[in-house]
Amino acid sequence: MFASENGLRGDPRLKGISEAIRVVPHFPKPGIMFQDITTLLLDHKAFKDTVDIFVDRYRDMGISVVAGVEARGFMFGPSIALAIGAKFVPLRKPKKLPGEVISEQYELEYGSDCLEMHIGAVQPGEHVLVIDDLVATGGTLSAAIKLLERVGAEVVECACVIGLPEFKGQNRLNGKPLYILVEPRQ
Repeated sequence: MFASENGLRGDPRLKGISEAIRVVPHFPKPGIMFQDITTLLLDHKAFKDTVDIFVDRYRDMGISVVAGVEARGFMFGPSIALAIGAKFVPLRKPKKLPGEVISEQYELEYGSDCLEMHIGAVQPGEHVLVIDDLVATGGTLSAAIKLLERVGAEVVECACVIGLPEFKGQNRLNGKPLYILVEPRQ
């Protein structure tokens, strides 16, 4: 569900967030219109508005864990976690975390990948928000959900700054809600 469909229709913050995202044509390969959030991070107001919208949504939902997907989920997750009184747990690519980890492999359009999390970082019964910058096919978010559910956590919702609706990523989230701030810029 897009924020504009859930009480924020006409909210000028969404327009500011969208305008702060740079589009880089043909990156990383021809035909891709890369949605670059680094320019959003450079815009103090747009970055703050992004975090504030997420915090307003999740403040009273009993979330104890914000799980950020590597790497751009790390940009938003810690700020949201601090503001709502939750811990932040990074979901990393293979061999990035020291210590014992649990892993979840997943398929991409162009191969496979894996997410890892420290064993013991999330306890059974904890309520989790999964955050990333963008959802397309939903493969990465689906892997994050599976990883968290394997340790007994309850994923409350997934949240992304940008959503590519034509790829229908929502369909791969095992019925979990998906909250998206803006559609991609062209």
